Amino acid sequence: MKRKIFPQHNGTEATEFVLLGLTSQPELQPILFVVFLLIYLITLTRNLGMILLIRFTPQLQTPMYFFLTHLACVDIFYSTNVSPQMLFNFLSEKKNISYTGCLAQCFVFVTLFLTEYYMLGAMAYDRYMAICKPLHYNSRMSRPRCICLVTFPYFWGSTVGTMQVILPSHLSFCGPNTINHFYCADPPLLMLTCFDTYIKQTALFMSAGIYLTGSLLIILISYVFIFNTITSIHSHEGQCKAFSACGSHLTGFTLFNGTVMFMYLRPTSSYSLHHDKWASMFYTIIIPMLNPLIYSLRNKDVKANVPCAVEKNVYSAFFGCSVLKISI
Repeated sequence: MKRKIFPQHNGTEATEFVLLGLTSQPELQPILFVVFLLIYLITLTRNLGMILLIRFTPQLQTPMYFFLTHLACVDIFYSTNVSPQMLFNFLSEKKNISYTGCLAQCFVFVTLFLTEYYMLGAMAYDRYMAICKPLHYNSRMSRPRCICLVTFPYFWGSTVGTMQVILPSHLSFCGPNTINHFYCADPPLLMLTCFDTYIKQTALFMSAGIYLTGSLLIILISYVFIFNTITSIHSHEGQCKAFSACGSHLTGFTLFNGTVMFMYLRPTSSYSLHHDKWASMFYTIIIPMLNPLIYSLRNKDVKANVPCAVEKNVYSAFFGCSVLKISI
């Protein structure tokens, strides 16, 4: 497809891009459409179910569930930013996305990505206060402080997202307009510009490391104190309860952070678009689907507040009741 361009004072600017998607094999497109449509519907259902359950259950009006509500909201928009476009492209011969739409998708992606990362940091601080400072928990985790802890990830994510979009919006795209990805991502998009890609990719990876360092330090420091407190508990039952209180968050953080580390903090010499696409699929599509299951699997409060009559029907659809009934 010939690229449409129009003259600019600093070069040429593409008006649309072509997303190559996960695979170029036509026979796999309908199968992938069905698979990812089911994943998207499950993601919406589970996260919306988590939000409604927490919202309308008085026993769950605590700081931990307040953060879980916002995490579920972020996961819904996170998946929605990528999945509908990808599903449309599976069944469409023209896999185009406009230049403006591409920048908008980049902005939303970076904003929600950092929002989720720093939301995990706020949740780690909440677990630190609950386990290490239980006597001061109610006063330290007041509603105004929880609102501040939730507001900062949204503010920081949108600020960085704006800065990340300003850079490509001022670049000239003089190469082909095909993006070897299933959504508009920074590394593949920047490779289409007229400038040296090595410098751009190195700058991207360095900036990603800087942006992620703050939340990573909060989480690591919190868990150093948490594990130190747990090891000082003499009762085995007390240690198990403490581990259970932070186990879900630690599992969710490990999955998310492990993929992030693989994506952005590996050497540029080992960068591979093929590996990049599948790693991106994991934390943009799979993790938002898994998060409600992770945070409800070992959560007795969630399961205890779902009536038995509802559990067999609605709850099984939301969270996968067959898994939850496994004895832990």
